[in-house]
Amino acid sequence: LLNAVIRLSPLVAELADYRLTVFELAVLVGWVAMMAWSEGYKGFHRQFSPRVVARAQHLAAHPRPWLVALAPFYCMGLVHATRRRLITSWIVTLAIIGIVVVVRQIAQPWRGIVDAGVVVGLGIGVLSIAYFVVRASRGHAMPVPPDVPVAAAP
Repeated sequence: LLNAVIRLSPLVAELADYRLTVFELAVLVGWVAMMAWSEGYKGFHRQFSPRVVARAQHLAAHPRPWLVALAPFYCMGLVHATRRRLITSWIVTLAIIGIVVVVRQIAQPWRGIVDAGVVVGLGIGVLSIAYFVVRASRGHAMPVPPDVPVAAAP
């Protein structure tokens, strides 16, 4: 996530070279606010981040060599998860890949406007994962289940 924030930030910074219209500025502000709420808070902080940490905790407590080798995919819910989690995780991942392909075709300043919202949402996601890692290290339970298959549950 942090890598994406770093890679997209220069495209957002390019917006300073443009004289945005009132409409473009309004879209920028609205888009950033919406992405902070929907992607950052609702998506990352309430769902993805605590689940990544919960799944990492589960993997640490129940390591299997093949799952450890696939740890990033495991933590994201792309392997060895409940049927619903697998479907959701794969659909979201593929949708994001499709959106990235489309957004790369957009010219500035609209690309920078879109990326500004993405940077804010991903930035909140990075901070949210750090927050839940700290909470987990202090013994707090995660607010979401790890969504592991029943046979694999402790």
